[in-house]
Amino acid sequence: MPKQEAPLLQLQSYLPAGSFEEVLYYLQHYKVHLTVSRQRQSILGDYRHAHAGQTHRISVNGNLNKYAFLITLLHELAHLFTYEQFGHRVMAHGKEWKNEFGKILAKFLLKKIFPADIEKALMQTLQNPAASSCGDEKLLRVLNNYDDKKNGIYLVENIAEGSLFKIKGGRIFKKGEKIRKRYKCVEVKTGKLYLFSAVYEVEILTTND
Repeated sequence: MPKQEAPLLQLQSYLPAGSFEEVLYYLQHYKVHLTVSRQRQSILGDYRHAHAGQTHRISVNGNLNKYAFLITLLHELAHLFTYEQFGHRVMAHGKEWKNEFGKILAKFLLKKIFPADIEKALMQTLQNPAASSCGDEKLLRVLNNYDDKKNGIYLVENIAEGSLFKIKGGRIFKKGEKIRKRYKCVEVKTGKLYLFSAVYEVEILTTND
């Protein structure tokens, strides 16, 4: 996956006002090698622990809005804090990680960096943080309100049943019924069924496409 190292001063442009100095402290104190990745559909960020002479490494998707970028970075920093204390002796998203993520998230909430709707969603997240950066649908739904909107791009839950949509890579699907939290969709070319998250972003197709 193409990545680029984020010069620390340029990092400020990816973060909401009031968060840079605190973030910079953690990155410098733990000697984190931070990279900004192109958009990845399945993950928003990742963490790799220090080993064999390499420092801790974190990557975050560069297409995220500033609030989503910060939250994802804190998610990955919580992995670092957990590894520093417990190494591989605990589960990746077990109670130890949840405790570390909760602590650093609470610290940034006290700074009043986030808009009221994101702050409310984060307060709910604190009760039981999702294991995946993409796993907290309520939070992702609120964060989506702060994305730069592109024409024709919608969340799966916001398009009509039976609509045709395209995902990155060009594959075309037809939206079907909702099954629990996901939507059953048929790939037009193969007829195969796939389940899509309600907050997955897709490009809706018109009759002229």
